[in-house]
Amino acid sequence: MITALRQFLNESFVQVIISLIAACWLTVEAIPVIINISRLRNLMAEPEARSAHSNRTPTLGGIAIFAGTMIGYFLWLPDGETHLHHLAIAGIVILFFTGVKDDILVIAPMKKMLAQIFASSLVIIGADLRINDLFGILGIHQIPYLISILLTVFIFIALTNAINLIDGIDGLAGGIGLIASMIFGSWFLLNGQNALAIMAASLSGSLLGFIRFNFSKTSKIFMGDTGSLILGFVLTLFAVKFIHLNTGANAILDAPILAIVVLIVPIFDTLRVFIVRIMNGRSPFTPDKNHTHHILIAQGLSHFQATCVLCGLTLFLTCFFLLIRNSVTANEGLLILVALFGVYNYVSYRLIKRVQYTDPSLAALLQKKQQKREAKARLKNIKRLKKVFDN
Repeated sequence: MITALRQFLNESFVQVIISLIAACWLTVEAIPVIINISRLRNLMAEPEARSAHSNRTPTLGGIAIFAGTMIGYFLWLPDGETHLHHLAIAGIVILFFTGVKDDILVIAPMKKMLAQIFASSLVIIGADLRINDLFGILGIHQIPYLISILLTVFIFIALTNAINLIDGIDGLAGGIGLIASMIFGSWFLLNGQNALAIMAASLSGSLLGFIRFNFSKTSKIFMGDTGSLILGFVLTLFAVKFIHLNTGANAILDAPILAIVVLIVPIFDTLRVFIVRIMNGRSPFTPDKNHTHHILIAQGLSHFQATCVLCGLTLFLTCFFLLIRNSVTANEGLLILVALFGVYNYVSYRLIKRVQYTDPSLAALLQKKQQKREAKARLKNIKRLKKVFDN
């Protein structure tokens, strides 16, 4: 009986399911405690101009996500665990403490960026996890070592912060993270990457438990920078490893394209808002309310409805690209993505025009510019009148 039970528990699929359930249960149990402590210690996010919420809310949900993911993963000693997994855990711990400090005390953006670079460098250099092949996209195959390191560090930083940027309404970052981790985790499980599959299942369970409270009316909590940093880092790790593993005879020829599609919402949203900010003469890093989820909320959608739209878009496009992956080349897949980005921007533009939506921060900037122009015009008139009277 005991031998049969051990054999049952040694099955990879069983370990994945147990890790998912354990992580979800732990997160659900931990969050009410975190909420109570946050209220007692006044560790709450105050509503601000860019906020989509009107009430003070705890922001330490990332602690529960971290705990659930780590405990769910460490339940087992999975086959195929390597130095990469140990370095990934080290990177997660670094970002956990960085995020907690930022959620409680607020740290300088440069310090947070350095923490992200250090955490990503651990797996990129220490475990040699690099984007070293673009599968013929734009005619590029193998990438030189130094360039591949710089490119992979950039991808880690960009995707981690893209996840942070979509964490503006209830359920969106958690929902996209849940879908992506389950897709990557399923692929890892089917291809014998048991350690990564268990990590993905643990993250999925933690996000599932978190989302239950993120949508709550009475016990709401945000994942904060702690959660978004960890989520962005782990999802990027999965995406890069997915691309890294797709070599040889059984490779998915458009693996980079599929990895982009799974994370298409944060990638497209970040690209669009950066382009809009630059076109309006602002720094691309200036915060605003011009994200896609803000535009959907302005259409009258609830947080839940807007999240469902964007999560549904992710699922639809992922299924679409999986169906056509054997029918198109990598470059054709890239052209489809570029066309989709154009459609994405056009739809966003039409939605803005539909309700005459104006980003409050942009409106304030335009008002200041108008005031400056009026002040200059008045000063010019005063100088002209002075010359008239002097003559």
